[in-house]
Amino acid sequence: MGDEILRVRGLKTRFFTDEGQINAVEDVSFDVRDGEIYGIVGESGSGKSVTALSVVDLVDSPGRVTAGEVWYRNADLAEEFREKRPDAVDGDLVDVRQLPEGVRRSLRGPSFSMIFQDPMSSFNPSLTVGEQIAEAVEVQRRARANPRRTRSRTQGYGLGSLLVDSLIPSRSYLDETSRARAVELLEQVGIPDPAERAEEYPHQFSGGMLQRAMIAQALAGEPDVLVADEPTTALDVTIQAQILNLLRDLQEEEGMSVVMITHDLGVIARMCDRVGVMYAGEIVERGTLEDVFETPVHPYTRGLLGSIPDLADPAPRLQPIEGNVPSLLDSEMGERCYFADRCPKAMEDCLRRIPEFDADGSDEHRVRCVLAEQPYDESRALEEGDGEREVTAND
Repeated sequence: MGDEILRVRGLKTRFFTDEGQINAVEDVSFDVRDGEIYGIVGESGSGKSVTALSVVDLVDSPGRVTAGEVWYRNADLAEEFREKRPDAVDGDLVDVRQLPEGVRRSLRGPSFSMIFQDPMSSFNPSLTVGEQIAEAVEVQRRARANPRRTRSRTQGYGLGSLLVDSLIPSRSYLDETSRARAVELLEQVGIPDPAERAEEYPHQFSGGMLQRAMIAQALAGEPDVLVADEPTTALDVTIQAQILNLLRDLQEEEGMSVVMITHDLGVIARMCDRVGVMYAGEIVERGTLEDVFETPVHPYTRGLLGSIPDLADPAPRLQPIEGNVPSLLDSEMGERCYFADRCPKAMEDCLRRIPEFDADGSDEHRVRCVLAEQPYDESRALEEGDGEREVTAND
């Protein structure tokens, strides 16, 4: 496995709402290496997508990344800020959270790119698919033609520029080279008749084709790290397999690293080298695919695996995880294991903040559970509802 290209440490993201502070991401740490596919898996509402948005700096108000570090390996960027911001540089790694907003913005595309969950709502219905992909190409073309310090000015394309381009037919934001590259990208992701399809609008594409078009748009900047947020959502099984094969092929061809966000353990097993399991905003277990699938420690991980049908022996009933995902309101979370009120092996020690422990398996295997340090003791087991009562007592 290669060197780290991305290192996330202690990431916290909060949403400040009328109901109170929502702790969507709580102290998340993981790293991604050159040329690997790193998976993040968990139930809906576990914080997977917000983690991805936090890494690429796309969290919208009322959300805000309140703590943590996002280290990205880029020798040129490190050299540029080594003297200006020495605390933000470690060798060739740079903590992008400490960089100016304009610099972070310029990293979207050539450094980090994202495939969003719902391509139908992510594309502009009033522009052709080819135009939208060509715009992504054009932005990166202009950025590469200018020093980093001037990019925020030269990339600007506001209402004034739009009015001028609308009134003067000979003017266009898009260069013909960018339009041609958009067609090439559509062909690369397997769109038939790409030149003709580039002139069509999003509603004229099927779900699978639109997902391919979004992948093409994400590849426009030739990113080092591609974040794929539920890339197979709402697609039928056959199209899902095609999209996953496409992502694997592109990852190998381009040599990029991929962060795969999904709730589907089958996708993780098929695609990923290492995996982090998320619950209630935390990564509760992480390690190699073999660590997590063959020697799971956290009861939540075991519960997820236990809910998968066994094709070799379909007779046994599935064992769903009982209970509901906890509220992420800060006033209701408390200092404890957030899975305690659903856990069949919860003990008194679970009613405190649980650190990460080393677990059996590879050197990568880490788990946020007391069972990594001590066996289950039934005499110290929590009675049903004890975890909830403890949170109420702490408020």
